[in-house]
Amino acid sequence: QVQLVESGGGSVQSGGSLRLSCAASGYTYRSYCMGWFRQAPGKEREGVAAIDSDGSTSYAESVKGRFTISQDNAKNTLYLQMTSLKPEDTAMYYCAADRTFHPPACIAYYSRGYYSGFNYWGQGTQVAVSS
Repeated sequence: QVQLVESGGGSVQSGGSLRLSCAASGYTYRSYCMGWFRQAPGKEREGVAAIDSDGSTSYAESVKGRFTISQDNAKNTLYLQMTSLKPEDTAMYYCAADRTFHPPACIAYYSRGYYSGFNYWGQGTQVAVSS
């Protein structure tokens, strides 16, 4: 059974940093495309960053240059390093796994806002950035 467990959220001041982790289990981690998403109250879920099994990545324009997605296949863990945080980054952050699409399709779809292939989701970790 696929399980994704996020951690690392918290409250920081504007300009601060956080590193989110997503521990995966129940499948061959390195074979899936992985993504981070976020949802703020009253807003739609949006893609933040994704990384495919070939190492290709995609970032939302709003986080480019500030966030970095990475993974440690030996630890079955996905990371999101967030720096220069802004109040508008406040949201619940989720990691998800895409079993449907393979390179280059997953990143291509993700960059266009198509997330239908992500069919495994974690429970989320809250990030709050104060000004």
